[in-house]
Amino acid sequence: MFSLNQFPLPFPAKGMEPYMSEQTINFHHGKHLDTYIKNLNELSQGTKYADLPLNEIIIKSAKDESAKKIFNNAAQVFNHNFFFNCLSKEKISMPEEIIISFGSADNFFEQFKSVAVSVFGSGWAWLIRDTNNELKIISTANADTPIAHNLKPIMTIDLWEHAYYLDYQNRRPDFIDAILKNLINWDFIKENLEK
Repeated sequence: MFSLNQFPLPFPAKGMEPYMSEQTINFHHGKHLDTYIKNLNELSQGTKYADLPLNEIIIKSAKDESAKKIFNNAAQVFNHNFFFNCLSKEKISMPEEIIISFGSADNFFEQFKSVAVSVFGSGWAWLIRDTNNELKIISTANADTPIAHNLKPIMTIDLWEHAYYLDYQNRRPDFIDAILKNLINWDFIKENLEK
């Protein structure tokens, strides 16, 4: 059984203002993430997934058509926790590996925003390390997640409406800009690059 306490916010609820309001964070973490956790617990109870670690639930249920709801909720728990850990207001420089891989910090931001803006409906934009050890920017729809495809997540932005609608309404590109320019936790990203 999972609980919200296992996935604490790595910053105070007011800690991302003015780019993300305390209200948005409280709804996003305290309501949406908590609902995915509760759904996962209910759906997996009494199944072969009940006692597995979260990553294993995701990888195994991704290949099990009868466990689609389990996959969706488990992946959303992972994705949301990962997203919150990608956020920080500390001014830290982008890791050199990203700059080298994309030619410049500006190129990285431009490419990431382009992928993020192109997501139709709900989904995620990711920086991942692929099976050839190369850094790529990809998107996933709905609850899909890189770990279900043997890809290593490095960074993500949540593009579901609940991530931004209270603060930005229909201005998703402004939300993406605010995150990319002001709220990326480059220390967390660097740790992911080095794992």
